[in-house]
Amino acid sequence: MKTKTQSALKAALLSTGCLQSTAALQLETTIEIPRLSVAEYHRPYVAVWIEDSDRKAVENLSVLYDVKMSNDEGETWLKDLRQWWRKSGRSQDMPIDGVSGPTRPPGIHRIVYRQGESGFFNLPAGNYAFVVEASREVGGREMIRIPFEWDGQNLPELSAQGSRELGTVTFKLQTNPES
Repeated sequence: MKTKTQSALKAALLSTGCLQSTAALQLETTIEIPRLSVAEYHRPYVAVWIEDSDRKAVENLSVLYDVKMSNDEGETWLKDLRQWWRKSGRSQDMPIDGVSGPTRPPGIHRIVYRQGESGFFNLPAGNYAFVVEASREVGGREMIRIPFEWDGQNLPELSAQGSRELGTVTFKLQTNPES
């Protein structure tokens, strides 16, 4: 945690040119998991990835599933994330370090991918899609694709609205305030 004095010193050094900015980029996403009124509710499994213009998965960002089930039984149901499974999942050795995580309850969830920690920032310039797929036991399945153009450093804030298993999904590029 930076103190006010450290922040002020850094700002002064940057303004005089004595220190060069090394601000790292981060991709910030929000994924809304809606609260559903159903008899038997299970948290959805969610996969988040980047596809190239040929719809080939080029970067797994997050795979949220029941990581704590005994005997890795949670992995058995990953194939219900059908698109992700076909494009990338079946060739992965789960859990994926820095990508796998637990399921999330209903609500809006912020997930941040930092430069140096995610291969997203190493992708060449081109046309891509940000893809989020959700699947729920005794429930439905939904996928959102948000096309974008990547030049290596700029990205507008983009969003899409799901219809049942997903709510609003957003992603934007920003400077990491802690760098």
